[in-house]
Amino acid sequence: MTLEFTVGIKVAGARQSVTVAAEDALTAALRVKHERPAAAINYVRPSNKRGDQRHPHLSLSAAVAKS
Repeated sequence: MTLEFTVGIKVAGARQSVTVAAEDALTAALRVKHERPAAAINYVRPSNKRGDQRHPHLSLSAAVAKS
């Protein structure tokens, strides 16, 4: 069963939050680290449907394409 996690990262001094579908928090963090090796992972939390709809985060593929 996959859940959505929000992962906070810092790349080149800029903070970003990305949403990742994964089975657990460790897997979500490792997926982000695999796609962005230079990123420092600040936090991993389950996505909050209400709050994340008001302030949407990038998906992992969109964050990689952005930089």
